[in-house]
Amino acid sequence: MSTYFSMDALSVGYNGKTLIDDINIEIKKGEIVTLIGPNGSGKSTILKSITRQLKLIGGKVVFDSNNLEAMSYKEMSTKMAVVLTERLKPELMTCHDIVATGRYPYTGRLGILSREDEEKVDAALAAVHAADLGERDFDAISDGQRQRVLLARAICQEPEIIILDEPTSFLDIRHKLELLAILKRMAKKNNITVIMSLHEIDLAEKISDKVLCVKGDHTVHYGTPEEIFEEQKIRSLYEIDNGFFDPLFGSIELPRPEGEAKTFVLCGAGTGIPVFRNLQKQGIPFAAGILYENDVDYRLARLLASEVVSEKPFEEISEEAFNRAKAVIEGCETVIDAGVPAGSCNKRVDELRKFARDCGKLISS
Repeated sequence: MSTYFSMDALSVGYNGKTLIDDINIEIKKGEIVTLIGPNGSGKSTILKSITRQLKLIGGKVVFDSNNLEAMSYKEMSTKMAVVLTERLKPELMTCHDIVATGRYPYTGRLGILSREDEEKVDAALAAVHAADLGERDFDAISDGQRQRVLLARAICQEPEIIILDEPTSFLDIRHKLELLAILKRMAKKNNITVIMSLHEIDLAEKISDKVLCVKGDHTVHYGTPEEIFEEQKIRSLYEIDNGFFDPLFGSIELPRPEGEAKTFVLCGAGTGIPVFRNLQKQGIPFAAGILYENDVDYRLARLLASEVVSEKPFEEISEEAFNRAKAVIEGCETVIDAGVPAGSCNKRVDELRKFARDCGKLISS
């Protein structure tokens, strides 16, 4: 599939002053591309520049083989829909009226909507589950409802590409997921290209075909989520020094409790995760084991535990790992049995339970 939208040596900024330069990306039709990065890094500036709300300082934007700056605004309005963060301040307009403005590029000079236009307005409201808002005053609804109505307006415009700046900012989790599902459906079913910025990097990881990382005066990475969402790349992008990002689950974690572990968590197969989080909330440093390195508990324990006693996947627990676990248990005051089942490979877990019980340290989670 050939390139549909590209930024070639693009420089963007305000009043002739460059904020970000040398942006080079290629986007295929129907792809979802998400901009991520710290607040103030310039994501909105890029979006405003490629929608011609800001004058380009250098380079060019190519849209369906056309230089964007050579396109008329009328032509752009039939191909590109924009949903930015600025608050609309309409007077005495219903939600239906707002959505209907998406049809204006297709109406005559008087802006009179045909029956077909009205049907498309109703269909767009229904698509974002906002049909019940049609007759309500746009100024009288919540921020989340406004965001859905503005998305309906963009859908009503029947664009080839849609640009959104932080579209999930005012939405609760249900409506965040709903909105992103709508965008995904638009991209994959209708072949509409989506370019947007998101603060929620866990959602960006899950919905995007490509991700552009923006930081300071340049873009630092562009690629697939698998290429971008690596622990060190995200840590560097956001300068995270007070917690962790786990790319496998897309989760943000607070720092591990400080101090020497006085509690050992005997866990595995997901049994340890609620125990880890509870100990972290209480500020209690802990050790964990014996965990296979492909175990879901291991993913979190390596971030939150003071020490993790581990074993290679699918191997029987070695003497080295078993003795290390015993030594850690001896140095702890309590051992929390999270209820990990013992099988053929990890059968020595039962020996650790007995050892902890004999030491008078074993408690159940």
